[in-house]
Amino acid sequence: MHHAAVIAQLRARIAEVERIATRRDSLPFGVAAIDQHLPGGGLIAGALHEVAGSADLADDASATIFLAGILARLEGPVLWCLRWRDLFAPALHLAGLHPDRVIHVEAGSDTNVLLAMEECLRHAGLAGVVGEVTRYSTTASKRLQLAAEASGVPAFVFRRGARIDASAEGTAAVTRWRITAAPSEALDIPSLGRPRWQVVLERVRGGDPHEWLVEGCDAQGRVGLSAALVDRPAAADDRQVAA
Repeated sequence: MHHAAVIAQLRARIAEVERIATRRDSLPFGVAAIDQHLPGGGLIAGALHEVAGSADLADDASATIFLAGILARLEGPVLWCLRWRDLFAPALHLAGLHPDRVIHVEAGSDTNVLLAMEECLRHAGLAGVVGEVTRYSTTASKRLQLAAEASGVPAFVFRRGARIDASAEGTAAVTRWRITAAPSEALDIPSLGRPRWQVVLERVRGGDPHEWLVEGCDAQGRVGLSAALVDRPAAADDRQVAA
């Protein structure tokens, strides 16, 4: 085979593996009320996004499953960087993220987690890169944003145990989310209803804060929004939004 033809074939195979040609520009939730509020109709793919729960374990668990549901709807492996491995794989699986797709990077410290995230973001064939940290600097967020833009891979900083009343820090993240557990809908039979979350968009570049009461992820990672559920703007006096 001619040398040029071999090179062209290799480039085509690399593009297929890395999904360069098929990577979407945004990651829609599939819920019109949420997607219409986000510039681009969903989460920007090649960008940094920030997710937090609270100091309450139930809220942190809700934020974890919210994040798993987003990644479940994407193709490819997920790099999940953390200080130590404490994810509950069956819960991720129930949200549609099969454990076989998740590669854990046990970094041991926030600094190493951020370094691992930046290195992982160099590989364009990933569904997404997650990094669990307690705090990180504006400079670190800018580096992650630039790395995500270069590869087209969505990056998610998961701020574990982040207090709701803590002052907002500056960040280069395109969106900042706060997920907390909410009471399930009462049923007419003795049973447990589908989990519900208060999903607060605390910050979005080019948009306004908002909040929704949603039903938790199903087996395909999709959240639900009923017409009977609350949908209202986030009050400015209830939370501070980073500029």
